[in-house]
Amino acid sequence: MGRLKFPKRYLIVILTFISTCVCYVERVGFSIAYTVAADAAGVNQSSKGTILSTFYYGYACSQVPGGWAAQKLGGRRVLLLSFVLWSLTCALFPLDPNHVRLIVMARLLVGVAQGFIFPSIHTVLAQWVPPHERSRSVSLTTSGMYLGAAAGMLVLPSLVKYRGPQSVFFAEATLGAMWSLLWLKYASDPPRAEYPKATASGFGESLLPMRGSQKVKVENGGNSVKTSKIPWKRIFISLPVWAIVVNNFTFHYALYVLMNWLPTYFELGLRLSLQEMGSSKMLPYLNMFIFSNIGGVVADHLITKRIMSVTKTRKFLNTIGFIVASLALMALPTFRTSGGAVFCSSLALGFLALGRAGFAVNHMDVAPRYAGIVMGVSNTAGTLAGIVGVDLTGKLLEAAQIANSDLSGPESWRLVFFIPGLLCIFSSFVFLLFSTGERIFD
Repeated sequence: MGRLKFPKRYLIVILTFISTCVCYVERVGFSIAYTVAADAAGVNQSSKGTILSTFYYGYACSQVPGGWAAQKLGGRRVLLLSFVLWSLTCALFPLDPNHVRLIVMARLLVGVAQGFIFPSIHTVLAQWVPPHERSRSVSLTTSGMYLGAAAGMLVLPSLVKYRGPQSVFFAEATLGAMWSLLWLKYASDPPRAEYPKATASGFGESLLPMRGSQKVKVENGGNSVKTSKIPWKRIFISLPVWAIVVNNFTFHYALYVLMNWLPTYFELGLRLSLQEMGSSKMLPYLNMFIFSNIGGVVADHLITKRIMSVTKTRKFLNTIGFIVASLALMALPTFRTSGGAVFCSSLALGFLALGRAGFAVNHMDVAPRYAGIVMGVSNTAGTLAGIVGVDLTGKLLEAAQIANSDLSGPESWRLVFFIPGLLCIFSSFVFLLFSTGERIFD
């Protein structure tokens, strides 16, 4: 790395990008494989929604503990352990829709394991990435989710068709194991001494709490007192933190509803086959990948060139992203062709991803030292959105199927997409009113 003059932090960002990519291959993969297996077994839509949402119960339970563990043990170690755990679960998990308890237990375990990943990633990035690179670094890392979802939508339906649903889990476990080996070989904690000037901004500082008040040496040979106390109360009553939480909830409500139910919308709502749709079915997630990175680059440009303050930049991109996404979501049921539905869902997901350059980076603006903790808190809300949204959508579709005899009409899907659309409008106003780009936790 030294000969190539390739900064270590870039390698860390690339590896975290790959990690989110692999995680979302897993999530999309389960949705595709289970949907095929459940349809073959005659499972109804409400029951499918319950099983698809099970993952998020485990995921919600481990968000805040994940932030605490990353703070206590180090994000690098916790990230590796979580990957090993969910990969092993996928490798050992037999997919049988008739064994509901086994599926529930496996999905809960995968959810718990993956719940540690994003708090750990934010802890690692807060240590390694300087403030002026945070927007594009976080955007690149999180864009891996969308590239993983796009790759899953493109490849996995064919894998299910030719090798069966179970093959998806072996493929996912293999990817998880390969990433774990890369992380074990190349990842490390940042050497604090190399970044003395950036410490004031939270870059390069140790995030491991110390017992009591402990003296630590500083560069000039003196001592300073460092406390281990995490400001839990201030975090939970902070309006800027709640602005992040509300927007995280809305973003994930829309994302998880589309991720889990878009295949059903294509197949039952539009009477399209995922295999016959070819590469077009991956376009919504590919668009998220592109727009997420555009948002990060634009945000860093606006901040470094001092065109806008950090606060105004976050609010500007968040508002544009969520408002356009809301309009696209509410228009989606009116499009009755493959091209129209793909375009509308791509627009919605793309601008949601653009909005991540607002709220999703804001953790490290307001609390770089406690980025993993704040991420854990806000991602808990995002996970609750998955539980509520995915399960509620199943019940709405079951009711619509009873009322309309099938799910092919736009009226069966209108409420499914109107709910996240209205949430986007509400959340954008909350972020405009209460968010800040200033550091509020020392």
